Order: sequence, then structure tokens, then C-alpha cells
Amino acid sequence: MLARSRTVAPPGWSRWLVPPAALSIHLAIGQAYAWSVFKPPLESALGLSGTASALPFQVAIVMLGLSAAFGGTLVERNGPRWAMAVSAVCFSSGFLVAALGAATRQYWLVVLGYGFIGGVGLGIGYISPVSTLIKWFPDRPGMATGIAIMGFGGGALIASPWSAGLLDTFGRGTPGIARTFLVMGAAYAVFMTLGVLLVRVPPDGHPPDGRTADGPRPLAATARVSAHRALRTPQFWCLWVVLCTNVTAGIGILEKAAPMITDFFAGTSSSVGAAAAAGFVGMLSLANMLGRIVWSSASDLAGRKNAYRLYLGAGALMYLVIALAGDASKAVFISCAAVILSFYGGGFATVPAYLKDLFGTYQVGAIHGRLLTAWSTAGILGPLIVNAVADAGKSAGRSGADLYTTSFFVMIGLLTVGFVANELVRPVHPRHHEPPPPEEEPAAVPEKGAAP
Repeated sequence: MLARSRTVAPPGWSRWLVPPAALSIHLAIGQAYAWSVFKPPLESALGLSGTASALPFQVAIVMLGLSAAFGGTLVERNGPRWAMAVSAVCFSSGFLVAALGAATRQYWLVVLGYGFIGGVGLGIGYISPVSTLIKWFPDRPGMATGIAIMGFGGGALIASPWSAGLLDTFGRGTPGIARTFLVMGAAYAVFMTLGVLLVRVPPDGHPPDGRTADGPRPLAATARVSAHRALRTPQFWCLWVVLCTNVTAGIGILEKAAPMITDFFAGTSSSVGAAAAAGFVGMLSLANMLGRIVWSSASDLAGRKNAYRLYLGAGALMYLVIALAGDASKAVFISCAAVILSFYGGGFATVPAYLKDLFGTYQVGAIHGRLLTAWSTAGILGPLIVNAVADAGKSAGRSGADLYTTSFFVMIGLLTVGFVANELVRPVHPRHHEPPPPEEEPAAVPEKGAAP
């Protein structure tokens, strides 16, 4: 616990310094959503297919889920400063290895660096501030985690134009790609180090700002459940289904957003060009980012279960509207898609607070890491559903909105399953709770008539 003891906040420390520390990590690792900027130059310079150029991103997302799941306990044990430092080293060094791969035209090094090594940085960095933020903000855990996780959704808004600008400056051949990776790796190392130096954990038993409230309407305010025991509860697996279905529904649109809106209005008087399709992708990224802070903050007032009722129930309704009338109005299609992506972001930002309500703060970071395997699953499932249905439709001679209607009804079915799973969530049975620490155990009461 030495790493943790070195980061305990001194008296008078402001808890509002912790969200910026978390943001420095999440804004950096959120660059992963901007990988598509590198796809065309890599394909051109190295003769790659579209599938091959997506491999570093796919490996990174898989490693995110795996490293979060297997590293969650280490994050809890060693504290946020250790976790953020590991994330900074892995994420930035991943760019450096990728730079070497581009410079030597060894694509496997790009996959190893950006995908495998950088992906470990993604997973450890994603969960590194969660339990610390919840401990600093027990009165507003949804807002606190939403601020940090908002950075992951918004990181691409910074990284996309920055990456494109560097490629324009250095060139889009392998030397230019290598220099771009090198600059980004060095810059992210400096930026993430600021968070490492700034983060602190609260002193034991010290409620922030003198508050003792543990959040509005918690499901189990006094729960103390370990990550190992959490896996044995139906609540964990219900939430796993909830997160997986919500993410599947959002990423199904996000992964194919540009061709989807182009196909929907092809051959109509309101056809969508490449520039407008790119703008649509940017707007969805903004909706994703804003949803993470707006909906997670609202969950502090409405409760986590009600928040997911909104994400899943209203999300299914938005999909139904698109399936039935999306091609009749561009405004309807864009609005419904933006709402779905806001729920996608909101689901990510709300789930740490939901876990805290159910399992307590004891090992919430480790539990969150294990739950993120639902993200890895959804990252495969969502694109697979949408692309497989669209490919089958093209083979059958269909076009336009007909390419996606079936997949939208599949998404409605999945969201309905998630809605039911959310309704099944109940407080965790006390048999799964860990015993309180010795200093928290109540003093023994002498039996009546016993000697004092």
C-alpha cells in the first residue's frame, strides 16, 4: 500500500482537483476513437486492406477489456497514481513502437505497439480514476465519473484534427506516419504525467466538504463486496447484460455511421455527400461525449435504475422510429441517431456509480474492470450485426434503408433484453458482503448481569 500512502490528500486539499487529473488520462486515451484518421495513409503507404488497417484499433479495444478485467484488482491495491503511471507508460510507448513499425514498414510492430501495448494503457487508464472519484464524490458519483469518462468520448474531437494536421505537415507516407506517431506519443506522455502528479486519494473516513450523504436513493449504501464475490451475484451479470446491450445498440450505428446515412438517402432528393457524412460522424461523437456528463449527472437525481430505463427503453423507441420512418426525414434520422449515441455515452458514465450503489466502494474499480468485458463483447457484436445484415441485403439486391431495417429490429430486441435485465437488479444479499474492517466492527455489548 506504499503507492497509495504517497498520494493521500493533505488537509485542505480540494476534491475538485481530482476530476482534471482523471480527464488528463481519459482525454489522451480517447484518441483511440480517432484511429480512422490513420487508416487511409496506412492503406496507401503499406498496401493494406480496410480490414487489415482496422486491426490495431480492434486489438486495442480487446486489450482494453482484458487489461481492465485482469488489472482491476491491481488498480485497487496499488492506487490511482500507480495505475495512471502504468497507463501513461504503456499508451505513450505504444505510439513509439508503432512509429518504429511505420518507419521500418513492419506493420506487425504497429499492431503490437498501438494495439497490444497501447491497449493495455487504454484498459488500465480507463478504470484508474473510477474508485477514487467515487470516494471523493460519494454525494455525486454519477457526475464525478461522468466528467472523467466524458474525456474518453471527447478525446477523438481533439485527436482527429490534430492527427490530420500532423500528417499534412509530415506527409502521409511511412516517414510522415512515423513522425506523427512519435510526436503524439511524446505529447501524450507529458499530458498524462500531469494527471499522475496531480491525483490524490481521500484520507480514510474523511467525507468531502463535510458531507456524509452517500448519494440519492442508493440501492445498498453500506454494501462491501469484493470483486471475487461480485462475480457470484446475479446483480453483476444483470448489469453485464445491461451494459452489453446498450453498447451494442450504440456502437452498431457509430461504427458504420458515414455509409449508413449515405445509404439511407441515396437516390433521393436529399442525398448525403462524403463531407456531410463526415459531419454526421462528428455530431455523433459530440452526442456521445455530452451524454456521458449530462445523463450520468441526471442519474444522481433520478437514480441509476431509472437512468438505464431511459437509455434502454427510449433507445429502443428511437430505433423503431428510424426503422419505420428514418428515410422519410433527414432530421428525424439524425436526431434519433444522436439520442441513441447520447445513451451510449451515458451508459458508460453511469455504470461505475451503479456498481457503487450495488457493491459499495470497497473494490468498485476492480468490479468495473471485470464488467468492461461486456464492452469487448459488444464491440464485436454490434458491428457484426449491422454489417452482416447489410452485406446479406446487398447480396439479395436490396438498397437504401432496406439494408439496415432488419438489424434495427435486432437492436430493439437486444435493448428489450437489457431493459428486463435492469428490472431484475436488486440490492446485493448481505451474504456476499465482506466483514467490516476491525476498526469498524461494533464494540461488544456486555450481557445483562455480566461483570463490567
